[in-house]
Amino acid sequence: MSESLLALLVATLGGAAVGVERQWSGHATGPAARFAGVRTFAMLGALAGLAGRLWVWGAPTLAAVLLLAAGTLIAIAYVIASRRDIEATTEVAALVVLGAGTAAGLGQTEVASGVVAVTALLLLEKSRLHSWIARVDVQELSAAFRFAVMAVVVLPALPEGPYGPFGGIRPRELWLLVLFFSALSFAGYLARRVIGASRGYPVAGLLGGMASSTSVTLSFSRLSRHHEGLARALAQGVVAANTVLYLRVIVAASVLSPSLAVALVPHLIAPFAIGALAAASGMRARKEPEATLELQRNPLQLRSALEMALLFQGVLFVMHAVGQQVGSRGVLATAAVIGLNDADALTLSMAKSVGSGLLDLGVAARAVTVGLLSNSCVKLVLAAAIGEGPFRTLTVSVLALMAAALGLGVWLL
Repeated sequence: MSESLLALLVATLGGAAVGVERQWSGHATGPAARFAGVRTFAMLGALAGLAGRLWVWGAPTLAAVLLLAAGTLIAIAYVIASRRDIEATTEVAALVVLGAGTAAGLGQTEVASGVVAVTALLLLEKSRLHSWIARVDVQELSAAFRFAVMAVVVLPALPEGPYGPFGGIRPRELWLLVLFFSALSFAGYLARRVIGASRGYPVAGLLGGMASSTSVTLSFSRLSRHHEGLARALAQGVVAANTVLYLRVIVAASVLSPSLAVALVPHLIAPFAIGALAAASGMRARKEPEATLELQRNPLQLRSALEMALLFQGVLFVMHAVGQQVGSRGVLATAAVIGLNDADALTLSMAKSVGSGLLDLGVAARAVTVGLLSNSCVKLVLAAAIGEGPFRTLTVSVLALMAAALGLGVWLL
C-alpha cells in the first residue's frame, strides 16, 4: 500500500472511530442530536487526510481552504446547537479529528492513531471520569497541582551543580529527592483513601508504613493502652509497618544506586520474611474493628520531604568526612547514630556515596543494615515502653526477631 493511501485510510478510519462513539452514545440521533455521526466524522477524517496530502504535494492553499471550510461548518453547527444546549464535546471532537487527519496526511500516522485512540477513550469513559472527579477532594486536587508545579516548573529551573564542600551540593538532584519523597507520601495517602481503614489495623499499619513506620509504631502503642481487646490487630499493624520499611529501603536505594539495592537484598530478606509471616496472619483473619488512623491533611507532606532531602545532604557530608578520616568502622558507627532518626536519608546517602565511588559497595550495604538495626531498636523500645499487655508482648517479640536477623546479616555477610 502506498504512503498516500495509508495516510488517507488512517485519517478516515480515525474519524469513523470517533463517529462510532458519538453515534453509539446517542449524540447523533434524537431531538437533541448534534451535527455529526459516524458517516460525517469519517468524511471529516478523509477530508483532513486529503488536506494533509495536498500540503505534501505542494498545494498548501487548497489544503488550507479545505480545512477552513470544515472548521467553519463545525463552528456553524455549534452556534445552532448552542441555542438549546451549551455543550461542545462533539464539535471539539470534530476539530480533533481534523487535526489528527491532517497529521496522518502529512505522514504522521502513528501520532494521528494515538490522538484518535485517546479521544475515543475519553468520550467513551465520560461517566467514569465524571464520577472520579466528583470523588476528588480539594486536598488531593491541590496536592496534584502543587506536585505538577514542583516537577514541571521548579525542577527544570534548578541548576545541575555541583557546588559547595566536596562538590556535593546538586540542587536539581536534591529536588528530585524531594519529588520522590512527596510522590511516595502521596501514593500512600491515595492508597489509604482508596482501601480505607475499614479492613482493620494490619492494613492501616501497612499503608501507614509507606510514610513512617516509626509514627505507626508510636500511634499503635498508644492505642494499645486504651484498647486491650485489639492488642493482636494493633501488633500486626506495627509489624506490617516495619516490614514495608525494607521494601521502602530497596526502592530508595535503587533510585541512586541499583547495585546497592541488589546488595541489600541478602541483608534484608530474613527480617522481611519474619515480618511478612507475622503480619500475614492478620490479613487472613476475620475483619477487625475499623482502624482509627486518620489521613494526613497534607497528602504531599512537602515539609517532611524537604527535611528529608536536607538531612540526606547533611548525612552525605558527614559520610564523606568520616569515610576519609576513619574508614569503614567510622562509617558503620555513624550509620548507627543516623539510623536512630531516619533510615531513608541514610539509605539515599549510602546509595549516592556508592554511585560517586566514595564508599565500597559492601561497606555501604552493611552501613544501611546497621542503620536499620538501630532504627528497629528505637521502635522496639517505643513498643516496650509505651505499649501494654499482649500488644507489648507480641510486638516486642516480632521486632526483636527482626532486629536479630538484621544483626546476623551485619555479622555474617
